[in-house]
Amino acid sequence: MLDILVDIDFTLQAGQSLAIVGESGSGKSTLLALLAGLDLPTRGEVILSGQSLGALDEDGRAALRAREIGFVFQNFQLLGHMTALENVMLPLELAGVAQARARALDMLERVGLGQRLRHYPKLLSGGEQQRVALARAFVVQPRLLLADEPTGSLDPATGERIMDLMFRLNAEQGTTLILVTHDMQLARRCDRTLTLQAGRQQG
Repeated sequence: MLDILVDIDFTLQAGQSLAIVGESGSGKSTLLALLAGLDLPTRGEVILSGQSLGALDEDGRAALRAREIGFVFQNFQLLGHMTALENVMLPLELAGVAQARARALDMLERVGLGQRLRHYPKLLSGGEQQRVALARAFVVQPRLLLADEPTGSLDPATGERIMDLMFRLNAEQGTTLILVTHDMQLARRCDRTLTLQAGRQQG
């Protein structure tokens, strides 16, 4: 049996930010999947807001993710057949939230895309697409935001603006932020850093 992650042990307080860093293949994305309950550890336990993810079935973990967790991906993961507004409304509609349109409009305004509401992803720049992705993640007011290389496909200047926006929204909403990154400058902006090497926690 291949052990991908071994002896990872940390606690993060509500509202804190954590950067997960390490070389490619060190287990960063696997750890993120475990924290989201997308995968379950063969040993050990992941506890989110007092709830053991391993004690829930697949439907229970999906419901917890919808309620508690937002995601931001390197390749944005926007739905190409939906406008910016529709992409941001989608998680609210799936959760049965009232006034989904009004909340999505407000969030897109906050990320500076009030003039791009009806644009489809293919008509938006990379930075604009990532702002839509941020709006979609934060609009549900998640307690935990997981970001996997959120600036990896952006040029440095755009990436810095995106991270300024992410940390501002993080502070405004009191969201706990966990991000995977190769960018040590970005990692230093977080409250804490967790370094992985060959699946093991360093330091």
